[in-house]
Amino acid sequence: MKAARINLLLAYTGALIGTLWLSYQLRFDFAVPPDTERTFLPVCAWVIAWKLICLWRCGQFDALVGYFSLPDFSRLFWVLLATSLGVFGVSARLGSDYAPPRGVALIDFSFSVLALTGVRLAFRQARTRTVAPVPASPCQRARRAGIIGAGLVGTALAQEFATRRDLGLRAVAFFDDDRMKWGKRVHNVPVVGAPEMLLSDAAELELEEVIIAMPSAPARRVTELVKTLERLRIKFRTVPSIYELTTGQAKVSQLRPVAADDLLGREQVRLATEATHDLLRDRVVMVTGAGGSIGSELCRQIAAHSPRALLLVEQSEVQLFQIEQELIDAGHRHALVPLVASVQDQGRLEHLFGQYQPAAIFHAAAHKHVPLMESQPGEAIKNNVLGTLRLAEISARYRTDRFVLISSDKAINPTNVMGATKRLAEMCVQALHARQPHGTRFMAVRFGNVLGSSGSVVPIFNKQIAAGGPVRVTHPEMRRYFMTIPEAVGLVLQSAALGSGGEIFTLDMGKPVKIVDLARQLIELSGFIPDQDIRIEFTGLRPGEKLFEELSYGDETISATAHPKIMRLLCEPMPYDQVRGLVLELVTRTDQLEPDDLKRLLQAAVPEYQPQLAAASTRAARAAVSSPRVEDPRNGSHPPSAINLAHTLRWATDTDAHP
Repeated sequence: MKAARINLLLAYTGALIGTLWLSYQLRFDFAVPPDTERTFLPVCAWVIAWKLICLWRCGQFDALVGYFSLPDFSRLFWVLLATSLGVFGVSARLGSDYAPPRGVALIDFSFSVLALTGVRLAFRQARTRTVAPVPASPCQRARRAGIIGAGLVGTALAQEFATRRDLGLRAVAFFDDDRMKWGKRVHNVPVVGAPEMLLSDAAELELEEVIIAMPSAPARRVTELVKTLERLRIKFRTVPSIYELTTGQAKVSQLRPVAADDLLGREQVRLATEATHDLLRDRVVMVTGAGGSIGSELCRQIAAHSPRALLLVEQSEVQLFQIEQELIDAGHRHALVPLVASVQDQGRLEHLFGQYQPAAIFHAAAHKHVPLMESQPGEAIKNNVLGTLRLAEISARYRTDRFVLISSDKAINPTNVMGATKRLAEMCVQALHARQPHGTRFMAVRFGNVLGSSGSVVPIFNKQIAAGGPVRVTHPEMRRYFMTIPEAVGLVLQSAALGSGGEIFTLDMGKPVKIVDLARQLIELSGFIPDQDIRIEFTGLRPGEKLFEELSYGDETISATAHPKIMRLLCEPMPYDQVRGLVLELVTRTDQLEPDDLKRLLQAAVPEYQPQLAAASTRAARAAVSSPRVEDPRNGSHPPSAINLAHTLRWATDTDAHP
């Protein structure tokens, strides 16, 4: 940095001396009078020193010399104008013995602007050549690219192609929906017309690749463009999303294939950040499940709001290390506190709360894989329910300001263990808030399916496509609400700012998407034809799955919020002692009951839960074959397992007994 400043100082000094000398020569038609020539050196010394001091005071030597744009030129222009007016004033008052003649001062101003602009452009060109070296093969030809979108992003992309030869692309045509741009040129690249003109002009323009440079375009329009480009059988990519660009996670030139997120079927919801910034800035914030797909994105967005400390609570040390390193690389080292801990470990949680006193809790730690939790419901109960209850109770004792539970739309009329445990977790936080309405503000947020999260259909489908198929869809009519990871996390942060306690928030996600349509889109984006190149296979519903997900219960009151796309749901909570008793009763039996029996007990706590159970007759038949028969004095002969099951079920359905 110091060497760059010295180089810039020397370049500016040489340029200013040269422009002043040339101004004298032009003013006197290259015949400077002897008296004026004798005063040139002392006049030149103070004028150049005056200009350099003003340039330094105005921060011109603090700028990154390899970057020069219109705002930089504007600042340079006004500094030189002010210094030239000062020189002109001295000349008018004292005469040409002490300052350059007024004509020289005016000419020098024009030449100074041109010369210093040239110096900065030369430094920028040198930086570009250093960062973007010539491709390894000197004879490698840049591919001809068309850019859809002649806005700010598209024009910036064309400029990147022109300056960075290592990208291997050259913009030869723009396509844009705005008729006012048709027939014009941007960076000397013509705006041919609407993107649909590609169908007729692509061959004539000899395009080898097309870039979709419309990061803020509605998903419907992007889908139309993708279908057009698929008909052309031409390679196409897109720029990063507007979220990645505005948060600095990606640059315009970091092109990527069009992904399912771009084809969400609705315009992505933009969530305000001012209220969340006020909520998080300079406060201690805890995120549980910090290494998961939702938890890690929560950490990224929270870190951008300058918290005093960000507590990363994660049970997996591998995932914790990964998100910690990512945030350190992003410049957030000072706020990070990585903590290996389980939300089921009450002693560990008590210690962390006593030490850090978090003001806001975002509880994302959970078991969420539906089929896995169907076979081992006890683990879902311990992690999703007991972990939530313990964390919430400790938050209430330490007077935490806000507690946000990450829930799921599967919690509504659940047919699987994951949804039922999430519903019971909702009941816990609602009951806690009702018990102490003026303490911690407890709230929950219900997600739809999150595109790209761990366990979501998109990475599974992509893996199946890469293997050549088939792509396995459970049912042709299965539909789901989808949202992107940034949308989901933005909803959580916005809800935390909006919530007063006791509510459940959900996002207006438009219409549900058919899973089979999503599978077809992913196959097409991979360059294949569904049911020809890649076969779609229907496998039937898995245990606990529903064809359709719902957004709310019938007895929940739906009301609007300050954000037009966020809805608030309210219902009458159960008494806290009753909910806590149900949870503790479940937990005491998690390692004692068979999965079906535990599901029945869970149904007693969540009456709307409709569990999917193994056939009782099949279990009885297996037990009869494998076990000797014994005589029961009340009912005759039964297999021992059947007797035990009868006793267990009588206990499990007795909902009046609580510890």
